[in-house]
Amino acid sequence: METLDAAELLSALGHESRLAVFRLLVESGAEGMNASAIGEKVGLAPPTLSFHLAHLSRVGLISGRQEKRYIFYSANYPLMDDLLAFLSSNCCQGKACLPKVAALGRRPGPARPKG
Repeated sequence: METLDAAELLSALGHESRLAVFRLLVESGAEGMNASAIGEKVGLAPPTLSFHLAHLSRVGLISGRQEKRYIFYSANYPLMDDLLAFLSSNCCQGKACLPKVAALGRRPGPARPKG
């Protein structure tokens, strides 16, 4: 991942509402959630939610799929994985220095998306 690409993704996540939406979608798994359920969970009005979903979609962090009259949004796990790998590459000269990652039983770097 290029530095400018990472900066764009981090900028998108740098807004409280977009970060809340993205974290909710990460938690929801590959099936994702429909927009109205997202709005209810994070407490955003439909126009505001639409704006934030569009921004996250534009940078590629989420994607939407139409099912009947609903749009279901889900996190882009491979891109999230790339961003995490970029942030933790060459971390601490290869030493175990991320205790929260270690507590989860993971190492920094490539992880496989679930689902």
